[in-house]
Formats: sequence, structure tokens, C-alpha cells
Amino acid sequence: MIVLIMKKIWILTLGMFALGMDTYIVAGLLPDIGKSFNKSSAEIGQGVTVFTLFFALSAPVFSTILAKYSVKKILLLALLTFGLANLITMLSLNYSIYILSRCIAGLGAGLFSPMAVSSGGHLVSQKNKGKALAFIVGGMSIGTVVGVPIGLQLANLINWRFAIGIIVILSIVAFISIYFLLPDLKMPSAPSLKERFSLFIDPHVLRVVSVTVCEAIASFGLYTYLSQVISEGISPHYITLFLTTWGIGGLLGSFGVGLVIDKFKNTQILMLIILVILGISIVLIPTLIKIPILGLIPFILWGAMGWATQAPQQHILLKNHSEHGSTSVALNSSLNYLGSAIGAALGGLLLAQGASTNILIYCFFAIVIIGIIIQIINVFIDMNSIELKINSIKYKAHYYLI
Repeated sequence: MIVLIMKKIWILTLGMFALGMDTYIVAGLLPDIGKSFNKSSAEIGQGVTVFTLFFALSAPVFSTILAKYSVKKILLLALLTFGLANLITMLSLNYSIYILSRCIAGLGAGLFSPMAVSSGGHLVSQKNKGKALAFIVGGMSIGTVVGVPIGLQLANLINWRFAIGIIVILSIVAFISIYFLLPDLKMPSAPSLKERFSLFIDPHVLRVVSVTVCEAIASFGLYTYLSQVISEGISPHYITLFLTTWGIGGLLGSFGVGLVIDKFKNTQILMLIILVILGISIVLIPTLIKIPILGLIPFILWGAMGWATQAPQQHILLKNHSEHGSTSVALNSSLNYLGSAIGAALGGLLLAQGASTNILIYCFFAIVIIGIIIQIINVFIDMNSIELKINSIKYKAHYYLI
């Protein structure tokens, strides 16, 4: 059955693989790209900032503007934009062109990702939707675990431009596959911008997405400058090893959290546990990084917890706002990437001011603590809400018995 599903959705998975590789590989290429443009890692890191920023903004804006077009045409446009942008990155001769190309790549990625996920559910029967979506979303995490280490090895053997060229080739293959193999799909109309942003006035949604933003700032912000953390903490020769370890953790977290959610009755408490483990893993990096084997533990935990946060957050939003399900999930996803952009920008600013990587780590740890505090508030409010509902039911039952 899985093979049959994969025959229908592998082309979307390939596109997500390219997106995952592009989103996370630049963090490992910062030193090499910096040498090409004679810029610091903090300055090159702003390419990650603009990529994730435009990723966050393009999904809600362009999915509404392009709603009248077929899914296939939107996916092709997104991949064409993404592929051409990476080609420009690969051929860029100066820093300005590099930054511009990352903006355009973010636009294409932000348009492709949610459209691929939503269309994947329409390619298979209702009972196979979960498996299909897992494969498509998993393509992005596999792109991180498999694509990033391979790309970094190629960059070490040849140069960073060749690694970006692999992403261009993957985009071309995915574009051709979608053009010839993907059927035209009829999708429900996307929520309007007004519907998307109307949720901002809901206090519960605000509290939930605030945690998402804190986690994204800390986790992805620190990841952006992971190559510098490793170079200063131990040696640049270990960059690929630690990035791969982080990616393996991400793969375990993204696929494993679904099983945990099914067994956990209170997703709010699960989210709190994830944040606590995330904070512990980050703060332990300076202490353990130089110790063989043990030094890898914080990275695999950090990767797992960082990738495991989205599913519980989406579960909480869908449970409490079922009438705005797709809109609330889309908002959470956009704010996740917006938080990533803020984190990358904040990290670059700190490094530009001369802060050490240890200071960087402790600053992002502090942001995790803020997220934990907000989540503790969410847990207590949720528990009080449940208690009020139980008391209300008891009161009504007592009233009718009388």
C-alpha cells in the first residue's frame, strides 16, 4: 500500500526534498560563501534571514492571489521560481545578488510547500491521507538528513556553488515530473487574508503561536550559525558530523512525535516537555561539545525537539479552533518561518557586535525560557478551562436531577 501511495506523491516529495536541502544547507556553507564574497558569517547568514522571511510571507499572500489558478500551474510556477533563484545563487558574483536570489528562493519555497502538502491529501483516498502527508512533509526532513551532508561533502570536494547546483538539478527533475505526471486537481479555495489575520485577535491563538515564534527564533536562529558554533567550539572539520547528527534528530522528531501525540492526552503538557528538553539540549552545548560521543547528544536532542514542535502546536489549534482549522495551521506555519527569520537576523546582529558563540547560545536559551513560561501559562489556563467545563456539566446534571 505504501508503494502505491508513493507512486502518486513521490514527485511532491522530491520537491520538498529540494526545499529541505536548500533551507538548511546554507548554515553549513556560511564560511565558504563568506570567503567568496569577502563577508563575515553574520553577513552571509542574512541570506537565511531573507529566505525564511519571504518563505513566511509568500505562503499567505500568494496562495490567495493565485487561488484562481490550478494547483499544477501554481506548483510549476513555485518550482520554476525556486530553481531559477538557486541558479542565480550558484552563479552570483557579489553579495547583493546573493541576497536577492535568497529572497526569490524563499518566495518559491513558501508557495510550493503548503500547496504540495494540501494537494497531497487530494491525490489519495481518505484512509491513506495520513501516510501521504507524512511522506511529503518527511521529504523536507529527509532533505535535511540526507541532502545537507551530501551537499556539504560535495562543497568540501569542489565548492559551495556545486552544492547549490544539486538543488537546481533536483528542482528541474521535480518540475519535469510534475509537468508530465501530476494530474490537474481541484482544491477548496484558500482562506482570504482577512480570515488568516482575523485569528490574531483570539487570545488562545496568540498564546499558542507566541510559543511557536519563541521556539523558531531559538532553534533555527542558532542552527543558522551552527557552523560557526562548531568551528569555535571544537573544529570546522566536524561541521558535517554535527549537522548530520542534528538532522537525524530532526528526522526522529518529525516522524516520532505523531506516535507520542496519539498516546498523550494533554498536548499542552507534551509541548511543555518538548520545550524543556529543547532548552536543556541548547544550554548543554558549550559544556559537552568537546567531549567525544557525549558532545553529539545535545545536537540530536535539539534537532528532535526543534522538529517535533509543529505537530503538537497544530494539534492544539485544530482541537480548539476546528472551525478555522486550515487557517490557524497556516498562520502557525507562517509564524514559524517568521520566527526563523527573526532568529537568523538576531544571531547575525549579535555576531556582528562581536559576541562569542557561547553568548549566542545563551541568548537563544533565554528565548526558549520565555517560550516555556508562556507554555506554562497555556497549561494552567487549559487546565482551568477543563475544570470549569467539568463543574458546569456537574452543575447542569445536579440541576436536572433536582
